[in-house]
Amino acid sequence: MKLFHDPGFAAPLGEHIMPISKFALVADAIRAEMPEIEIASPPPVTESDLLRVHCREYVDAVRTGEPRELAESQKFPWSPELYPSVLLTNGGVLAACGHALEAGSSGALASGFHHACRDHGEGFCTFNGLVVALERLRVEGRIRTAAILDLDLHYGNGTAQLAVERPWLRALSIYGNDYWQNRTFRDARTRHHEDGTNHFSVPLVPTGGSDREMLLATLDEHLDWLIAGGLPDILLYQAGADPFSDDPYSPLDLSHDDLHARDSRVFQFAKSHSLPIAWVLAGGYTPDVSQVVRVHVNTAKAWRDSEPAPMRRMQTTTTHGGTSSGKSDYSGSSG
Repeated sequence: MKLFHDPGFAAPLGEHIMPISKFALVADAIRAEMPEIEIASPPPVTESDLLRVHCREYVDAVRTGEPRELAESQKFPWSPELYPSVLLTNGGVLAACGHALEAGSSGALASGFHHACRDHGEGFCTFNGLVVALERLRVEGRIRTAAILDLDLHYGNGTAQLAVERPWLRALSIYGNDYWQNRTFRDARTRHHEDGTNHFSVPLVPTGGSDREMLLATLDEHLDWLIAGGLPDILLYQAGADPFSDDPYSPLDLSHDDLHARDSRVFQFAKSHSLPIAWVLAGGYTPDVSQVVRVHVNTAKAWRDSEPAPMRRMQTTTTHGGTSSGKSDYSGSSG
């Protein structure tokens, strides 16, 4: 079992609500508690990878710091270290997806950055590593279709925007806080987004007691939407820590055990369909960062315990211009 992390994921943010130190803390905790899991350093993505998803003006702004308003549109203070760090975090997502296609499952101890839009960043999200990674795999002929499951506390608005122009992608966001125009809304009932044929959103409304039953029932009701058009070649899962009850943004009553049950349900869903799955971290703003780390480590435990099923392998054919996708093999060959 293999995960991806690099110390370079953490750009210097100074005093910031985003606990950027959590990436290393999660990696250290996994090494201590689950030594059987390999943690490897990924290569960074390239500028070309970013430009398949984001416009040139925005990529250049993050790289150079000018114009500063655009460079800091994701609410991070700009520094020369920001651009290399997000190349690495996006590289972690790409490496996890690539390994999942080979081994059945993998993960990156990095954020997916689901609020990042084509021409600007939002909500502590610089480049949308979820879509960047999947676009790279698609261009290389390693996948034809993909699905994203977003269980961060906040609605994945950037991913939804990027999905509109990508009919090969399905994106499901199940959220407890709305997100609109770079602002968060604690009550998910305040508005609802216009969903499309390939992007769908489900708000979670607090029950007034434990919300575990509601969360698991919502998953059971909607996970099949991800495969309604046929099994995708990979599922990319964003496992948010911010639905945790002690998170300052969360209106939900969800304990560590509840979120572990959430993760287990997702990994079992992938296993039941022999669906390659890669997962990433997201969110988590509890002042005691150890609580955020615990949520993420529990995701790793749920992943470890799920024991991925034998995979479907996508057959590819070689053309004069490179590799192109052929038919998928659903025979359940091992990987």
